[in-house]
Formats: sequence, C-alpha cells, structure tokens
Amino acid sequence: MAQKNITFADIAKYTNFSKTTISRYFNNPDSLTPENQQIISDALIALDYKENKLARTFANGKTEFIGIIVPNLHMHYYAQILNELLSTYETFGYKFLVFAGNDNDEIERKYLQELLAYKIEGLIVLSHTISSKELASYNIPIVTIEREDLYTCSVNSDNYMGAIQATNLLYKNGCDVLIHMNVDIDSHVPAYNRIRGFCDICQEHHLEYELMLDDWGTTYHEISLRLQPVIDYLEKTYPQKRKGVFLSNDTLANAFLNLLLKKYGKFPDDYRLIGFDGSPISDEAIIPISTVGQQVDKLAYQAMKILVTQMKERKKRKPKPLDSPIHKVVTPILIRRGTTT
Repeated sequence: MAQKNITFADIAKYTNFSKTTISRYFNNPDSLTPENQQIISDALIALDYKENKLARTFANGKTEFIGIIVPNLHMHYYAQILNELLSTYETFGYKFLVFAGNDNDEIERKYLQELLAYKIEGLIVLSHTISSKELASYNIPIVTIEREDLYTCSVNSDNYMGAIQATNLLYKNGCDVLIHMNVDIDSHVPAYNRIRGFCDICQEHHLEYELMLDDWGTTYHEISLRLQPVIDYLEKTYPQKRKGVFLSNDTLANAFLNLLLKKYGKFPDDYRLIGFDGSPISDEAIIPISTVGQQVDKLAYQAMKILVTQMKERKKRKPKPLDSPIHKVVTPILIRRGTTT
C-alpha cells in the first residue's frame, strides 16, 4: 500500500505546535528557538517525513537553484571548474542551472533573465562579457571567479604569484629568451597579473623577453591555426636560442606542444613550455606539461561557501548586507612535468 504523505498538520499534531510554527521551521527557522527546532527535527525523523520540494518552492519562493554562466566549455579550465561546482551538491545541497555565454553579452543578458525567471537564489559567473557593476544591479547574491570583480564578491587564484613561479622556472631552465602568450586583457581582470608577474621577473633578471597578446580562439582547431605562424615566427626570430614559452592556459599549451611534436616528431631541446590552470589536459598530454595549478577544487568550494553565506543571510528576518564585496585569493601550486626540467 502507498505510504501516506505526511503533512504540516500531522507534524503539528505530533509536536503539539501550530501549523504556523511548523511552516516557520521550514521557511524561517531562525525565528524559532534551537530547542523547538530540535523537537520538530526529531518529529520529521519519527514520522519519516518526505519533503515535497515543489510545494515548498510555491510556498516560499526558494528554489535551491544557483545559476552558473561560463564563457565556453572548449577551454578545459571551464569544464573542470564547472565539474567541481556541480560536485558541491553533496556539501551545500544546491542545484545548478548552467549556461555557456560564448562571449556574447546580449545572449548572456537573455540567459540572466531566464535564470531570474527560474527564481535562482544566487549566481556564479566566470564569463567576462558583463561588468561586475551591471551584475551587482540584479540584486541577488553573486560570486565571480577569475574575472573583473570591482562590485561583486569573488574568488581568484593568486595569478601574480603563479606567473612568478612559471617565469622563474623557465629562467632556471636556462632559457635565452622568454615568451608569454596571453590575451590583451584589462588590468582589472585577475589574469592580467600573469602578464605583470612575467614582466617583473624578466626585468628583474634582465632577460630578453616578448609578450604576445592576441585572441587565440576557443576551439582546438582555431587555436592550432593561430599558433602555427607563431612557431614559425619564433624560430625565425630566435634561432639557436632556447625559448621558454609561458602560455596563459593549459589548452593553449597543449596545442602548442602538439604542433611542435607534429613538426619535429619529438619535443625539441630548444623549447621549454609551461601552462597555467592545472587542468587534466596538462597531465594527459603526450608529454605531460608543466603548469601552474590553480587548485580548482578550492576555487569552487570557496565560491560556493561565500555564495551560500550570502543566500542564508538573505533568508533572515533582518538580513545584514555586506559592507563591501568579499574577495578570496587561492594560492597556486607549481607542477613540474616533462616540458621543463
């Protein structure tokens, strides 16, 4: 026989509380004493209560959904951090609605409206197209990851330290010229500090160096097409010199390595490579790639922790808004593999 659904009236009768008190336990537990919360909690176990989450959503407007907007899923870093965010369900109990913006601000604004229509309780943004000022205007808890964050809470890697580690490793590998490949980004974007750290070390040691800032594409095919002329240029410009190449992400580094292997049939001795991310592709490459690991699991966990704290505060009778955005920085880890010594 089908088991009877336990209602608020059943719980009220069992505990000798009113149905209003039981409703407050679910929708505003902060309004009850810890002792009364425990009595109701024990009753739920005794009655084998199964929550009707859809009904609860209709009753209090809380969906337990968080929106996520990523730029794309071609870049291994975004796929990895998305996986880590989704895995936090077991810890925090929130579900996710995910959109890939593809660097189109109008499309992302449509996605935002769609997410708001689903009554998301919070938002995590990795995309760069919409300013933090505009994001903050939506008046929901928001945490950004590795993007401009003047008006929003954020979690970022210590990009400057990571660049210092990467550049010093190439210097210690006896490279004659150092090259950093990145996109031409605004100084407010955290990844700009990879450029700054690279330049600071090169200048400190009086090293010959070159910045190559461009749009390298998103798909492997696009990246490979744009990197091939770069390799030709480097070999023409720096013959007989050991070239230390610091690439801004592991997807870019893997494509660069594959082009070298295709051209020479091996990893040439006059190159040293290091990427940035610590994504699985760096370890799974034909020759495992040295990289700066961003500790993506910690980035995802800290982002969720900050977001959940904000969302819980909003549910209080008298929520206290943040005095200023919270900015958390996660220390990167240098990982030496086959493309350096």
